[in-house]
Amino acid sequence: MQKAKKNFLLSLAGCAVGAVNGAFGGGGGMIVVPLLTGVGKKPPLVAHATAILIILPVSLVSSVVYLVNGLFDTELFLAVGLGVMLGGFLGARLLGKVSPAAATLAFAAVMLAAGLKMIF
Repeated sequence: MQKAKKNFLLSLAGCAVGAVNGAFGGGGGMIVVPLLTGVGKKPPLVAHATAILIILPVSLVSSVVYLVNGLFDTELFLAVGLGVMLGGFLGARLLGKVSPAAATLAFAAVMLAAGLKMIF
């Protein structure tokens, strides 16, 4: 695939990721990882780490919009935020210690479980 075409597809998909993350308050990583491994041809561990870096600024922008529109619960943020930060730190440390196949399998299992939870 030509570099310009690949970059265009990645940018277009990035818009979709931002829209999903903004509309649903998360979930962009479920789009970014397959996109980076499929279109971007990146190894799974690189795709997962890059997805986190991509989602951070998207989440910050979405957070500002939610805050400005009064869709924010400080108590909930504090309670959940501390756990998310600790889990994010531990997950990032763990990612460097697992094989690409294990990371891909775990990611697929989480996506499947989330999808089933949404259906049922």
